[in-house]
Amino acid sequence: MKNIRNFCIIAHIDHGKSTLADRLLEFTGAVSEREAEEQVLDNMDLEKERGITIKSHAIQMEYTSNGEHYILNLIDTPGHVDFSYEVSRSIAACEGALLIVDAAQGIQAQTISNLYLALEHDLTIIPVLNKIDLPSAEPEVVKDQIVNLIMCENDDILAASAKTGQGIESILNSIIERIPPPIGDHQAPLQAMIFDSVYNTFRGVEAYFKVINGTINKGEKVKFMATGMQYNADEIGALRLKQFPKKTLQAGEVGYIISGIKSATEVKVGDTITTCENAALEPVKGFEEVKPMVFAGIYPVDTEDYEELRSSMEKLQLNDASLTFETESSAALGFGFRCGFLGMLHMEIIQERLEREFDMTVITTVPNVSYFAYKRNGEKLEIHNPSDYPDPSVLESVDEPYIRAQIITKSDFIGPVMSLCIAKRGELTNQVYLTTDRVELSFEMPLGEIVFDFYDRLKSISKGYASFDYSPIGYRASVLSKLDILLNGDPVDALSALVHKTNSYTLGKKLCAKLKELIPRQQFDIAIQSAIGAKIISRETVKALRKDVTAKCYGGDISRKRKLLEKQKKGKKRMRQVGNVEIPQEAFLSVLKLDD
Repeated sequence: MKNIRNFCIIAHIDHGKSTLADRLLEFTGAVSEREAEEQVLDNMDLEKERGITIKSHAIQMEYTSNGEHYILNLIDTPGHVDFSYEVSRSIAACEGALLIVDAAQGIQAQTISNLYLALEHDLTIIPVLNKIDLPSAEPEVVKDQIVNLIMCENDDILAASAKTGQGIESILNSIIERIPPPIGDHQAPLQAMIFDSVYNTFRGVEAYFKVINGTINKGEKVKFMATGMQYNADEIGALRLKQFPKKTLQAGEVGYIISGIKSATEVKVGDTITTCENAALEPVKGFEEVKPMVFAGIYPVDTEDYEELRSSMEKLQLNDASLTFETESSAALGFGFRCGFLGMLHMEIIQERLEREFDMTVITTVPNVSYFAYKRNGEKLEIHNPSDYPDPSVLESVDEPYIRAQIITKSDFIGPVMSLCIAKRGELTNQVYLTTDRVELSFEMPLGEIVFDFYDRLKSISKGYASFDYSPIGYRASVLSKLDILLNGDPVDALSALVHKTNSYTLGKKLCAKLKELIPRQQFDIAIQSAIGAKIISRETVKALRKDVTAKCYGGDISRKRKLLEKQKKGKKRMRQVGNVEIPQEAFLSVLKLDD
């Protein structure tokens, strides 16, 4: 056990985590030259296309230092704020962390956020200054930032370049010297914590775990403590580039178990595995429950695919524990699911994964956050969906969720960033200069305001330099209105939204204008209206396609033309009564891009 090291790599987006992981794997020989490629651990097409890490990836390496043979278990984590739950789970399975900081960009919001996560779990932090080969790198300035942040010595910071491979050996030696080996008892009853899982069509659920205490053997009868289910450990092993079966895994080791579990609901991330013969008395403390930030409905395009969508969501939830969902029905879209996401990027990725991995074409409704409504009779309701919003006549007050936003930007962009946050009802609480040209701004603002396009606009006004992180701080009283969209007088519940009263008129107007562009013309006029309660606040009309019925009347009496036009008018009226309007998928997503 003294020769095992479990560590993860944490950093802000694009600071070189996956590239550094590639170099470490190549240096230790865990990946052969033939298998080597860019982002070797990012095994999803989606990750390679976007150049981001979505899932944390565990892999085992072997390394010899000073004649001693060591086993290094590395977990590469995502950097985006929407995937911070992946980071917190990875940290729970480690004793140390490499904190990567880009020598050109310096410390950013997610660097600080991930560092605090690691410090909460008492991890040993090894600071690494990456990309020192860049012409724009400022190693001395960034070193001072790191020293101020984690109170370390200047000599503790390792300089490296993941691109060229410079400094990789010193990183490996530091991992062995500084990160403590795992602590656990071989003789104690088995306690193994599940930190991730994946669904294999042929072999069922594969659970990834870290053995805290005891030993697990192949073929042994094991019990999952949260569900109480018992299985045989058909195969256990270490996580290398390909699965590496073993006979035994002992305390401190990280591995996988396959026991023929076919139902995705039987495995819970954070659960404890123990043996049936010598069972542990209590489970290991898992990680805190995930708190979804953004809610949206996901519906199958064809209502017959509802059960298939359910099983796809359960399999996806295995691999992404931060996704939460419950059933709901809509008058316009039939049966579907109300899903909770950690942010807009998370929602986009889930939708894309459903389409790519499970061939499910889905409709996503307007995202919103959860509110608390208080009725006059003292009843308290939790509202995830605008259709649950009570009638204003029985409503006493509404509380909406607030967050503390932390924005680190160059001092040139303070004005535009402040204007954006104040326009989103934010209140500035703190302003700290980290260096002469980098400033950290803290705002308290409603979560509902950052759901749609806040992050994209922040990036564009700061030319990509601003970094953003947020944490929830509770609920505060607010004045909300339910904005309904009507098509020919019928409300479309998938497009309704809860908005602040000050924004309702402008949002309704923009939404109607956007839908006018997207809804295709029919044989009859389509009235698009936005309404608050019974009051219509804006209207647009998609004009009917009209055939020139008077083309054949050349000359003659005007009454001939009028007769034909009247006949056409009656036909259009009848068509409007029986016709229904097809809403294209882009219309549901257009709400997110109203400011384009």
